[in-house]
Amino acid sequence: MSDESRQATPEQRRKGESIARWVDTRLGTRGVTRAAARRVFPDHWSFMLGEICLYSFLILIVTGVYLSFYFHPSSAPVRYQGSYVPLQGQLVSEAFNSTMHISFDVRGGLLIRQAHHWAALVFVSSMLVHMMRVFFTGAFRKPRELNWVFGFLLLILGMFGGLTGYDLPDDLLSGTGLAVVNGTLLSVPVVGTYLSWFLFGGEFPGDDLVARFNTIHVLVIPAVMVLLIVAHMALALRHKHTQYAGPGRTDKNVVGLPFKVHAVKTAAFGLMVCGFIFIIAAIAQINPIWQYGPYRADQVSAGSQPDWYMGVADGLLRVMPGWEIDAWGHTLALDNVIPLGVGVGLFLALGAYPFIESWVTGDDREHHLLDRPRNRPVRTAFGAAWLSVYTVALLGAANDVIATRFHVSVNVVTWAVRIGLFTVPLVVFVVTKRWALALQWGDREKVLHGRETGVIKCLPHGEFVEVHEPLTQEQLHILTAHEQDKPLTVAQAGSLNGPPTRVQRLRAKLSRSFYGDGAQIPKPTVQEYQEITSSHQN
Repeated sequence: MSDESRQATPEQRRKGESIARWVDTRLGTRGVTRAAARRVFPDHWSFMLGEICLYSFLILIVTGVYLSFYFHPSSAPVRYQGSYVPLQGQLVSEAFNSTMHISFDVRGGLLIRQAHHWAALVFVSSMLVHMMRVFFTGAFRKPRELNWVFGFLLLILGMFGGLTGYDLPDDLLSGTGLAVVNGTLLSVPVVGTYLSWFLFGGEFPGDDLVARFNTIHVLVIPAVMVLLIVAHMALALRHKHTQYAGPGRTDKNVVGLPFKVHAVKTAAFGLMVCGFIFIIAAIAQINPIWQYGPYRADQVSAGSQPDWYMGVADGLLRVMPGWEIDAWGHTLALDNVIPLGVGVGLFLALGAYPFIESWVTGDDREHHLLDRPRNRPVRTAFGAAWLSVYTVALLGAANDVIATRFHVSVNVVTWAVRIGLFTVPLVVFVVTKRWALALQWGDREKVLHGRETGVIKCLPHGEFVEVHEPLTQEQLHILTAHEQDKPLTVAQAGSLNGPPTRVQRLRAKLSRSFYGDGAQIPKPTVQEYQEITSSHQN
């Protein structure tokens, strides 16, 4: 076929232009399309973590729609007559019966169901890792505080979306988790009983829970998450993308790939994420409800474990002593209230951190260049300590499994987790901070003396020295591009009128802990660099 025959005729071009004008007149898409085509996206592997969140969420939506065609959200009892012989004739709920039907009788149903569950795990894990990337690099700073809040709310909604979906099959494992949820609700002072009766539609386990959780899981949470994702992406486009420091990169530009190249790469990456999740779903079994059986209120499954993202709550509940307070004819179950408060406080501290750091440091500038975690030792140490609390609590959720597998007493594991919740975060904070400072010191030495080559040279007078290779200008820029802020004084922490208040003194003290002498290694000055460079040349 010749080139002339493949080209559009003038009539076809006019028709295409008229259609484009019609669409642009009504939707105003031409300006948006042109702006997107001119947009540049930084090319770094860590930015793909957010894309994993997006693509796993799309898989959740597609597979969830497919499953909703066959799932019956009802607690009404029926006799199971499906393909799984060991359960035939048993009394089960319609929710359990339809889930078994999806798993054994619907073509591809088990694959879709397992892909849905694995996609949920990948979504929450990638969301947490993505937030940690944003946290450790300081991408949450002005003007992106709202984007951090949106991402934090997406993480919380993802966790509760997983919890509500986990309980829909009405099997013995999910029922055991619901018993924990019910006990936690009942422990809430004053309104706990009302919350439990409202959620379960009566006394636990009630008859309305599956239908209500299905509505929350299928309609409410996805709708809110879609709104948050749209708002998150709109703000990301509005504020432009953050980027790592490097030659030619400033707070006023973005260096990276053009939109067309980025679109091709991200589309291919999305297909890879989809393929990876479905491969896992095909070869790795998850949530085999036929092994657990239908839920009965008088039974508890041994070795029951929640999905990993809810393990922190379960772990805190397991290791808390059975403390109670009886007063005026009422009982306050501290063994539930305290873990609930600690878990909520742990996540609220994460969500509010950008505002806390901005207040402590007095930093109200816009930031578009990312930090290296080593250059913010206190922030990095706080993040590592937060993750250590999460990890230790997660181990507490598996105290019975750990005791069984390693043949130790479950009480020993429980006490180890209790002690670890207080000691491990402190140790992790100190070690992480010292590690970051050591890396800063190594960067300083590398800037002043160059990179160690491992080559030993013997001087004429017999001294052995190691040969250092000077760094390139790009390497020097990366190691010295970060800013080193000064801590606030008591006067800067508050008003200039009158003596300083306790809050002002506290703010100044916290600011010194962020940017004081023991929190950062001074960068080499230009004079120091020139003096050492000239001495090496001589």
